[in-house]
Order: sequence, then C-alpha cells, then structure tokens
Amino acid sequence: MLGYENQYIIVYLQKQTTMALVNEHLLKLPEDDPWTNIDRRVNAYHSTHPDHMVIDLHRPKAALPLCPAVVEAMHEAINEIANDKFSAADNAIRGHVALREAILQSEYIPRGIHLDIDEIFVNSGVHDDLANMQELLRWDNSIGIAAPANPLYTNANAMIGRAGKIIDGSWSNVLYFPCNVKNKFIPELPNSRVDMIYLAHPANPTGAVMPRDKLQSWVTYALKSDAIIFFDATYAPYISDDALPHSIFELKGARRCAVEFRSFDTIGGLTGLHCGYTVVPKELNATTLDEEHRIGLNQLWELRQRTKQVGASHITQKGATAVYTHEGQQQVNEAKAYYMHNAKFLREALVGMGFKVYGGLHAPYIWVQTLDETDSRHFADSLLYGCGVVCTPGIGYGPGGEKYCRFTTFTDRRNIEEALQRIESWQR
Repeated sequence: MLGYENQYIIVYLQKQTTMALVNEHLLKLPEDDPWTNIDRRVNAYHSTHPDHMVIDLHRPKAALPLCPAVVEAMHEAINEIANDKFSAADNAIRGHVALREAILQSEYIPRGIHLDIDEIFVNSGVHDDLANMQELLRWDNSIGIAAPANPLYTNANAMIGRAGKIIDGSWSNVLYFPCNVKNKFIPELPNSRVDMIYLAHPANPTGAVMPRDKLQSWVTYALKSDAIIFFDATYAPYISDDALPHSIFELKGARRCAVEFRSFDTIGGLTGLHCGYTVVPKELNATTLDEEHRIGLNQLWELRQRTKQVGASHITQKGATAVYTHEGQQQVNEAKAYYMHNAKFLREALVGMGFKVYGGLHAPYIWVQTLDETDSRHFADSLLYGCGVVCTPGIGYGPGGEKYCRFTTFTDRRNIEEALQRIESWQR
C-alpha cells in the first residue's frame, strides 16, 4: 500500500491542468435521490388532482406540538440570550454540561452503562454526525452495511471515494449484509473481515431490533477484526421490550469497537428540533498506516468538531435538556405512545387487508411487501394515483429494499384512518 508521500507525488504528477478540479466522487452520487423523486411525483399528482388531498405517510411529520416543557425551556433560553450578561462559553464543542449530564443519568446509567461525560458530543442533528464520522478513517478502509438501510451511510462514504461506484443499484466497494424475511431482517456476520460496519437499531426502514446475543456476536466480530461499528440508535427510545438492548454499550467489549448515534428529533413531538448526540468512548482507537501508533477516536473527533462545527444552539440544547425533567419525560412518553398506537393500528389494519407487514413494534415505521411483489416504485405510484396515499419505495434504501415500501406513523391519527379507508377501497 502506498504511503502518504508517494500518494501525494502521484497525484501531483497526474494533475497537469492549470485549473481547479472538482471532487469527482460527488458525481457518483445518484442524481435523483429517492426523496426528491417522491416529491416530484407528488407535485405531478397535485397538478392533475388539485382538489384531492394527499395523505403523506412517507415523510415523518410530527402531528403533536413540541412538548410544553421543551417550549418553556427554549423561551427561557431566548430570555437568557437577551441578557447582556449572557455568555456562550457553556456552548462548548461537546455541548452543554447540563445536557450531557442529563443524557448520562437518564439514558445510560439506568441500563448499567457508565460513560465519561466527555465521551458524549451534542450535535445539531444526528444526520450530520452519521455523515461526518467517516472522515476520521482513511478512504481505503472497507465498509459493510446492513441492507436495506438509510442511503446516508453509503452516500457519505461515496463522497470520499470509499464506496466505489453504483453498479446495478449497489455500490461496488460496499459489502452488504442482507436483511430479509428469512433472517427476520437481522444481519448475519460476514465470512470476511471489514473495517467499518454500519448497523441501525432499530433498523430503518424494517424496524427490526437485534436480540442481545446477535448484537453481542457483532461486537465480538468487530473486536476480533479490529473493526469499528457505527451504531445508529436513532429510534432506540421506541424499543418496547426492556429485555432487548437499547444501547450497544450494554454489550461486553463495545466500548473498544463502537460509536453510538442518538437523536432528539425522533423522540415524541420533537421532530424538527435538530439536536442529537454521539457517544465516542475513549477506549476506541484506530491504527496509523504504518501500524506503529493507535489514535483515540474521541480526541480525533473533538479535533474534527472543533475545526468544522460550532455545535447546537443554546436555545436548542436548553430545549433538549428539558426532555429529561419529570414533566418532559411524561410529555415525551405520551407523544411516543401516540405514534406507536398509530403503528399498531396501521399494522393490524394492513394485515387484515392481506398485506405482508413487518416492523411497527419497536419503531414508528411499517415495512410492507408490495402486492404481487411488484417493484416498489410502481406500487408507490399505484397507491398515489389510486387513492392519494404517499409511501416510500423500498428501492430508495438500496439492496434488499425492492418489493417493499415504508409507511411512517409520525402523523395525525386521522390521517392513518383516512389512508386505510382509501387503501381498502382501492383494493376492491
């Protein structure tokens, strides 16, 4: 493998042009992402059916307002900023101490997980950290992803050249861990080693949650392979079975091989708050190219954040902190129960109509097999033009997503009821 100096010399010799060059890896990204594609189709439907209301079960939209405790705290934060004695010093790169302490005391210690407060980094949205964490590792690390999955995982790595190029719907340099009906949407360990592993828990879009023994096997694999697990626990607060792991750090050895990502946006009525946090243990490290040094990812992440981020706003962090008050917890739990009741109602109704349905038990999403196993875009278009209901084609989640569609239950219950009536009439 080439060292840094030799790579630099080769690149220098290859660059004969006297003009700035674009990062051509960006050109490998799909020109038409699934969400824009859906928006375009919905707009086309609106133009031909201007009087027909569309029910959107594609894009999560909080039906409930922000929790009162959160709103009150954010108003207090505005008043604090208006005070001429306000200092932003507490808005350190890792986030407010009070918020990180609340996270530690509420999310981790009750589950027997002991973290250092400096291992928690508050962010301005989990999406950002999930995309940016890959910057800590060299471009030529191998990557494996449990599929179907959030396209963010592959797209972020594609930007640095790590994912290769798309061939027949799959990235050429990505090892996919298939999640399907046969394995209950739980990924199996690969036969070969991989450097970077992306797992979601509960999985988006399937809603599957790994049992403790399965997740432990992935941790053991990562430790033996000297690999790093990027653990997307965005929807962990919706796990209804307390026996299931809510955090990867419940598993033995995970502090030496995993990073965990969480979000406030997906808790109850907080969609749009754009705040989350990432846990980077101090035991986690990676080696230099010459294998002579191990570098801690905690200190590396702090360096990266200090260089490229300004952190979440004071107002947002104060609102997030209020989630952990007695009133905040009560209000958030009520909102989560509302969306999970939507999921139960939608799941049972679709099963009653003859659909094969998965998920909806530990996450506010329903994963539905298309009728007659038609391709997912065709099914989504049929649903849109047949009854004005929008869902997400599974192909947008990459390999393994075809012939499925995702329905969100982050919506008003009346929308769920109306959508079901329309789907039932459409089927007749």
